[in-house]
Amino acid sequence: MGTRRRLLGGAAAIGAALPLRALAAYPDRPLRVIVPFTPGGNTDILGRIAGEVMAPRLGQPMAIENRAGAGGSIGADLVAKAPPDGYTLLFGAGGPLVANPVLQARIPYDVARDFRPIGLVGIMPMVCILGPRLPVRSMTEFLALLRARPGQVTVATPGTGSAAHLTLELLGAQASARMTHVPYRGGSALVPDLIAGTVDAALVELPNVLPLHRDGQARIIGIAALERSAVLPEVETFAEAGLPGFTAGSFGGLLAPAGTPDATIATLHRALAESMAVPEIAARIAQVGAVPAMPEQATPAGFARFLAAELAAARRAVELAGLKPE
Repeated sequence: MGTRRRLLGGAAAIGAALPLRALAAYPDRPLRVIVPFTPGGNTDILGRIAGEVMAPRLGQPMAIENRAGAGGSIGADLVAKAPPDGYTLLFGAGGPLVANPVLQARIPYDVARDFRPIGLVGIMPMVCILGPRLPVRSMTEFLALLRARPGQVTVATPGTGSAAHLTLELLGAQASARMTHVPYRGGSALVPDLIAGTVDAALVELPNVLPLHRDGQARIIGIAALERSAVLPEVETFAEAGLPGFTAGSFGGLLAPAGTPDATIATLHRALAESMAVPEIAARIAQVGAVPAMPEQATPAGFARFLAAELAAARRAVELAGLKPE
């Protein structure tokens, strides 16, 4: 009996010595969400929506912290090396999670090894947008024109190796069409030339050019999504134009460092899933030109499958483009 009392007394003393934080349920303090790009971009907007709607369900603030650089790799690496306690998360995107792993020779992290997916939030689908020179009115007509004039139509993207450039290579391969690629330094850089007709068309994420379409400065004729967009119901999908299953775009989703406990991942996923189920929140995501994630994509396993498929498509596009990791 004496020994049992001493053991119980020792356990009580250890419990009393532990900080309250160690005994409290997760989360018991604010969370950091690293967005690996500058404020105001598509990923940042989605990340802030996710943080805002998840915070009340977690009972703690989710502070957005922008850590830009190296195409998103700096912010991603910060989270990869963070303690796996659920308090430092990554709001990841196509750049650091898909493009950089296939285009950067010495990336400091491994997506499959160093992160645990929590859930996809939204996809920024790629669209085809035309300037004033081309007479076509739909994606179907555009593809016919490309085949009739191989290599004569100029298509701008935000840069060599960008998600749009990889989409362009896949588009040419699947459509059996040839275009002339004109790379720019970012999505905003190509807009003046597109409006002026210096380039015939552009492939770019929908949120970047939705205002141009609405103002009549340029015409979106196709969207690389599974379904037509709620904000562009008149615009056909690439699949409807004769490219079955063709989807492309960037995305935003939540990840934690590898080693984060299952219970913590479950708590975060539950807060995300509950938030995404609210129609008003899905409408906010759609209003900025993004497509809300489907329920199966918003799960840890579903997001992991999504990332694997995106990586496979990116590797194929890189091979088609003849790009080499640098």
